[in-house]
Parts: sequence; structure tokens; C-alpha cells
Amino acid sequence: MDRRGQEALTAAVVDPAVARFLAQRTQGSLHTRAAYARDLDLLLGFCREQGLAGWAALDGHQLRRFVAWRHHQGVGGRSIARTLSAVRAFFRFLLEHREIDVNPALGIRAPKAPRTLPAVLNVDETAQLLSIEPVSWLEYRDWAMWELLYSSGLRVAELVRLDLSDVDLASAMAKVLGKGRKERQVPIGRLALTALRQWLARRAEVPLTAQAALFVTQRGTRLGIGTVQRRLRRWALRSGLGRHVHPHMLRHSFATHVLESSGDLRAVQELLGHASIRTTQVYTQLDFQHLARVYDAAHPRARRRSGG
Repeated sequence: MDRRGQEALTAAVVDPAVARFLAQRTQGSLHTRAAYARDLDLLLGFCREQGLAGWAALDGHQLRRFVAWRHHQGVGGRSIARTLSAVRAFFRFLLEHREIDVNPALGIRAPKAPRTLPAVLNVDETAQLLSIEPVSWLEYRDWAMWELLYSSGLRVAELVRLDLSDVDLASAMAKVLGKGRKERQVPIGRLALTALRQWLARRAEVPLTAQAALFVTQRGTRLGIGTVQRRLRRWALRSGLGRHVHPHMLRHSFATHVLESSGDLRAVQELLGHASIRTTQVYTQLDFQHLARVYDAAHPRARRRSGG
């Protein structure tokens, strides 16, 4: 635990109710308890400034003022939502122990956090990333993974779960087990098929412990997510991209490039395995940004001319 977390826990003990609440949450990690302590210590300080005598004096109106106060301090929506989660849990505890009559945190929401757009590679950057000619066993495996991630828009967890039986090279399709164990079929592109065939020709060169796994380590075990992330970072540096690249960026790039070319949002939703079209709609914003850049670069009246 860091110094701030330890200080928050120490400060929280000053308030008997908070101390009892934290003591009861033995199932949580020390880091979680420290975060709860920090959040409740902030609320305790606010109550003292407002002259509130005890937790029972804090009502929904005052709690909304606390949320507004944090927001005006520049605290983001996600951090405030986490604080409210701690506050709700604390007041549930007080309610269960009959120290208050109502939970003032019910129905109070944090300000909406601005939705950040996913980072993507443009088409040229993607080509640069995938243009390295593999030489070693590891490079053939990695090349096949990057091509498949980009070709089919897979999540990294879906990639490492793939078995040999999930991939049908003849029909150029893969069976993917997504979130909520929801299964979907995705197409495999021509270059990804080439990379997969070359990888499969080398896969049997190591003794295999995970016989079913499509992607394995040099020890023959199923590949893990952390290894995929580290290998892609190394590959991106070697390709000279000069920026941090993670597996989900290839999924985002797949979705953006397909949408730019087809404009078919429903098809992108199906390919990505999104339960809601609203999740997929973030890519329409990226597509609009792309179109705006093209317009600015190409249209003679898009930019203000200097002089005259």
C-alpha cells in the first residue's frame, strides 16, 4: 500500500463508524480498503466544513453538493462514481446497523465522464506494423497473431482462447467465444490465412503441452494475454511506429477501417460481437474525424488562406 493509502486508513480510524465499516470489509484487498478510506475521509472533511453533526445529518441534498464540490475541483466522472460507490456501501452498513434511517446516497449519480475515443492505427501505420518479414519461430507466431487480430477484429482474450478446431482455413472462418460466452463466426482475411498457414507449419516444432491451443509458447503451453501484449509492444518498436501499440488497438483499427470502407455499422457490430449498437457507434465518431481530415486536406475552401 502507498503512503497516501496508509494515511487515509489512519485518518479514517478517527471516525468510529468508518473504522467499523473498514474493519468489516476484510474480504477486500488493502488497496480497496485504502481507496474506501480516502473517499470517506473526503466526505468526512466536507461534512465538517458544512457543520454537519454526525452521519445522520447528511441528506441527499448535502451529498449532491459534495458531488458538485468534487466536480468543481476538476475530479473526473469515473473517480466521483468510485467515491459514490464507497459512500453507498458505507451508508448501507450504517443502515444495517440502524445508525441511520435512510441511505442518502441512493439515486445520486456522478457527472457523466466524457467518452474517450479509442486509439487506432491508420491504414499506412497498420501496413507498416505488419510488413516485417518473419524469420524465427516466434516471429511467425506473432505475425499470425497480428494479422488475425486485425483481419477479424478479435479481442486479445478471444485470440488466446482459440483452439485449432476453431479455425477453418478452407472456409476462411473462425469460431470465436466472446464476452458472456457468446459465440460468433468471423471471416479471416487473405493475408491472415497466409500467416496462419505458415505458423501452423512451424507450430509442431516444439513439444506441445496444450495440444488444442492455436497459439502456444516455446514451452508448448497456451499463450497468455500478458505475453501477447509484450510481444506486440516489441514488434511495434521494431517496425519503427514510434508509438505504444496494444492488441485492442488492432481491433479498433479493424472496426474503423471496415466502417470507413463500407459505412455498414450493423455489420461492424456483428463482426465485433457487440451486444448493443451503441457500443459500436463510437467508431462513427472516428470515421467522421477521418472524413473531416480528408476534407480539410482536399477542399480548396476548407482552410483559411493566409494573407490578402
